[in-house]
Parts: sequence; structure tokens; C-alpha cells
Amino acid sequence: MRLSANHAHRQSFTPRTRYAFLTLPDYSMIALTNAIEPLRMANRVAGQRAYEWLVVTPDGEPVTASNGLMMTPTTRLADAPDADLVFVCGGVNVRESVSPALVTVLRRLAARRMPLGALCTGGYALAQAGLLDGYHATIHWENLSALREQFPRVLMSDHLFTIDRNRYTCSGGVAPLELMLKLIEDKLGPQVSQRVSEQFIVERIRDADDRQYVPLRAQVGNVHRSVIAVASMMEANIENPLPLEQIARQSGLSRRQIERLFQRHVNCVPKRYYLELRLKRARELLVQTSMPIMAISTACWFKSPPHFSKCYRGHFGRPPTAERQPRRGGVAAS
Repeated sequence: MRLSANHAHRQSFTPRTRYAFLTLPDYSMIALTNAIEPLRMANRVAGQRAYEWLVVTPDGEPVTASNGLMMTPTTRLADAPDADLVFVCGGVNVRESVSPALVTVLRRLAARRMPLGALCTGGYALAQAGLLDGYHATIHWENLSALREQFPRVLMSDHLFTIDRNRYTCSGGVAPLELMLKLIEDKLGPQVSQRVSEQFIVERIRDADDRQYVPLRAQVGNVHRSVIAVASMMEANIENPLPLEQIARQSGLSRRQIERLFQRHVNCVPKRYYLELRLKRARELLVQTSMPIMAISTACWFKSPPHFSKCYRGHFGRPPTAERQPRRGGVAAS
């Protein structure tokens, strides 16, 4: 498609960025497409080819994703044009997908000072190659605990995505969309990023401060069923919180037993965990509904709006009113 003179002028001031997506066997296709599609849409709304992307493998042969499909065209990594950033795309069975040959390839890229990233479980490959040592990094919550144990020099985070110097890592599912919106904003500005999100009907652009949801079962394991049972009781009674003594009676535990279990396995006291559940529910209502803040305060059992605001700011680092404002200077669709 021929660009207009105006677009050609704009393009000359915006160097093209090329991303290479290195797919591993059984990679997550939803993570990969959620990374590629924002780039396509950014080109469209910006009126220029600001981005190019390639799907690559070490040998150029397509690999099968976890959903049984293949993505083509696929290029051999060594034959691909120079990329500005290489993302390792992981999925299920990632440990079996990381071979010594792949580790060698990744280390060679790092030796060339290539910025590296990872989608979903791709961070395991970078960690195995020693390329995340001393970096903050993100991986899908299912692998979070295991990687913290296996790679203690990697500063693992439960955030949606993490950008630390020349490492770009994120969780799976739709998290790559959030990472790409951040990169688009940095390159093309908040207006383009906002318009991309509007095209994909993303009502709120989350950022690196947002955390991925990590189910309690994944945090404590199935063996600690008492903790899960107590937490489930709390989740079912957010609008009308139960006193800890009542929770203890209904769960067959003593108050002291519950406090010890939460301190040991959740790293906080039950009261704090219950408060965080209520704040999480309040945030969902702020983002997903038009309920007045006073009504949300009451629904989530805070004694007053000022008390709610104080607790909310203390946990999320911003007041409840900030959730009702554009997070990135976004503008209305044109």
C-alpha cells in the first residue's frame, strides 16, 4: 500500500522496529498472537509501518503450538533479517523444549547484545541460559514458584510483565498484549497505544505495576487444604466479612492455628489477606462498573469512603479515583 506524503514524512521520523518471535515446541499461541496483533494494529492506526515481525525457529521448520496448530511462514533464525528484539515463546512442557542447542543460540544472541524477551513460559529458557541472572523477570504463575527455587539469582516477579534494562518478560494469555501496548506507547505515544486498545475493546490498559492473578492453590499447594478452605470462606463473604473466630469455628481450627498457617504459607496474617481480597474486589468494581465510590466502599465493607481511600492507596499506590481516569493520557477514539 502506498503511503501518503504525510505518512511518509511521519515514517521517516519513526525508525521501523523488527521483532522476532522464537517459537518453542508446544508454545502458547494465544500469547504469541496477543503480542503480534497490537503491532499490526499500531501500524494501521499510526498510518505507517512502524513494526515488522517474524516467526522463527533455530532450523526454520514450524513447530506445533500447544493447540495443535502451526504458524507460517516460519524463518530460520540465522537467516532472519536483523531483529531489534527476540522474544522466546514458551508454553506447556517448556523444560523439555529447552535443549542445549537452544541455550547456545540464546547465549550467542546475548553475546551480540541482542535485547531478549520472553512470552508465557519462555522465561525458563532465558533463565536456563543464565541470561536472567540479576534481572527482574516475569513468568506465567504456574511456573513462578518452581523458577524461584531453581534460579535464585533471577528476581522473579508476579507482575503481568517486567522490563528490566534489555530484558522484556511477561506472563501468558493476554499479558503480552499489555506489554506490547507499553512498548507501542514508548515508541509512538499514548494516543496510538490508546487507539490500539480501543480497537481491541480493552477497557483499561494495565501496566507493569499490575500483578497477574496467582491462585492461592498455586501459592500453597494442594497439601495445605486448610488454608485454601479458610481463604475460600473469606472469598465467599467479602460483602459481609466474617470474624476470624467464626471462621475458626466453621473450619474446625483455632484462631491461633489459622494465624500460624497464613503466616507460614501465605506470608501475611489472615486479617491482611482478607483486606487484600476486599481491595481486589473493590478494584474490579471500580474498573468494570460505574458504581459510585461510596457504594463500592460500602459493598466491600469499609467503614467510610476516607478509610477505603486510605487502604486502597496503601495497597495499590494510588487513590480509587485514579481507576476512573485514563491511566496513560489516552484520548477518545477519532
